[in-house]
Amino acid sequence: MRNHQNWSYTKVNVILPKVKLSEFGEFALIELIHNITGKFKNIHQTSWQHLLIGIGDDTAAWQGDTHIQLATTDTMVQGIHFDLDNITWEELGWKALAVNLSDIAAMGGVPKYALLSVALPSELEVENVVQFCQSMASLAAKFGVAIVGGNISTAPSIVITITIFGSSKSKSILRRSTAVPGDQIAVTGSLGLSAAGLKMFKEKINLDAQTAGILRKAHLQPVPRIEEGQILAQHGVKTAIDISDGLIADLEHICDISKVGARIKTAQVPVHSLVKDNFPDYRELALYGGEDYELLFTADVNTLIQLKKVLHYPITVIGNIVKETSPYRVTLLDCKGNTIHAKNRGWEHFRSETLEDKFV
Repeated sequence: MRNHQNWSYTKVNVILPKVKLSEFGEFALIELIHNITGKFKNIHQTSWQHLLIGIGDDTAAWQGDTHIQLATTDTMVQGIHFDLDNITWEELGWKALAVNLSDIAAMGGVPKYALLSVALPSELEVENVVQFCQSMASLAAKFGVAIVGGNISTAPSIVITITIFGSSKSKSILRRSTAVPGDQIAVTGSLGLSAAGLKMFKEKINLDAQTAGILRKAHLQPVPRIEEGQILAQHGVKTAIDISDGLIADLEHICDISKVGARIKTAQVPVHSLVKDNFPDYRELALYGGEDYELLFTADVNTLIQLKKVLHYPITVIGNIVKETSPYRVTLLDCKGNTIHAKNRGWEHFRSETLEDKFV
């Protein structure tokens, strides 16, 4: 007879809020999960001893034998994150992997291995899955990532979950928790293209073919800033996040965990010329639209000077980190230094009135 070890379930006291998720919100739920799992933390176990970053950053991180190891996962759900009427299978395969690669970029890491889990309707054409996988594998190859396994299941709608493992390239990684007053705030590239692409889809805006193609590509096939993240980490930057929820929302994530405030000069936020030329609300698209997958980071003046010499990609300083402020951690300033009321704090799951407001 096989010997079975006796396992028992240990219950911990957790205050259960009597509210629905729509009232609770995504970030409060993350904090609740963090608190529950933290109650089972055992500092005598090797896994906990080696852990550097758990819940609350772009990836988890733990100390390996020679490098810091990284892991991230993300799920895309049909009807929530994408609509097959507006995205091809090739674009879907690309984006599903790209958003995970962007998390590794936000840590300044090197992506290495990917696991793919998909739930698919049985009536789906095999050709569609081939197109999806070829596009994903092509993007993985560009960044030296091996897709090594996963899981397949049947479901009434499509659910895609990707997990990526990577490691640090240098001795340090980028974090959300290390911003300090006096740091300057900077972003890579330009913002607003993805949000403009989404608006083009939603409102059926007619644009010339070249402009429409650029907006479509920005929204459905973003480029993860892997090399840029590595260069940031190698040249003294300590704090970064990728812009997925929106510039202001993601900056608030940094401020919240770093216990600081931020002041943003809105006129300095780099907005792509196509967005300025075609969308009257271009500033809001850049501040709140999200899914640009550029890197938002903080650093001292000298570090930024050095970065501009070695990074062959645009960097724009848009503000500075200050001591913690309230009621909002992020203060917006116009060109005259006057405070601007923020109309929108960015995307948050469960609290959006209509899910279609965010994704196609």
